[in-house]
Amino acid sequence: MKYVRFRDPAGAVRRGELESGHVHFANESYALEDDEIDVLPPCEPSKVVCIGRNYAAHADEMGNDVPDRPLLFLKPPNALAGHGDTVTAPAGKERIDHEAELGVVIGEQCRHVPESEAMDVVEGYTCVNDISNRDDQREEQNWIRGKAFDGAAPMGPVLATPDEVPDDATVRTRVNGETKQDGSLDLLIFSIPELIAEITTYMTLEPGDVIATGTPEGVGPLEDGDDVEIEVEGVGTLEHSIRRP
Repeated sequence: MKYVRFRDPAGAVRRGELESGHVHFANESYALEDDEIDVLPPCEPSKVVCIGRNYAAHADEMGNDVPDRPLLFLKPPNALAGHGDTVTAPAGKERIDHEAELGVVIGEQCRHVPESEAMDVVEGYTCVNDISNRDDQREEQNWIRGKAFDGAAPMGPVLATPDEVPDDATVRTRVNGETKQDGSLDLLIFSIPELIAEITTYMTLEPGDVIATGTPEGVGPLEDGDDVEIEVEGVGTLEHSIRRP
């Protein structure tokens, strides 16, 4: 199943089921790409827990070693953006990068979850673009300026239940129609159950929280007016544009 969170023509926020390109709620049906509805991020996380260097080739392209445990950082709710949005990057920066990622949406409050039970707390998957301001990321340790600016975590367009997404699902970025990243989930260094177990050792995850599982190699700069597509096999394609003031 695939679900879409959206604002209907009356301004009410709804959650509908996606089938054949149409979102169904109660007795109403809307085309996903119709201007009649606004597609919203598929959940309302209290936090997005991001994983750094979870693909060996990406760590190598950034000149970094592979970590011996998951490298964690946070994005707050202000970083969310949705399908079809235009993200305004911080002004005066030389490099703003795309990073395609699978997002794991948590379905229940949880703490100290063992790996063997980790998938029980997963509601579904979505697409995430971990947009990165490299200028400031290189200058700070906590990556607030580099990773947590407004709109730095576009996600969507749907929440897909786990049965929809293959274990080796492809993860891709296209910029203006040109493929820039092309990886797959079977290349993750730390698996989804490992990530959930590690994160919940230290913090409580709430319903709607998202784990962004890391990006494959091929990250690169975004220019003013670029159109970005983040595709995860089995989920769909998140589309948004970039404004560089």
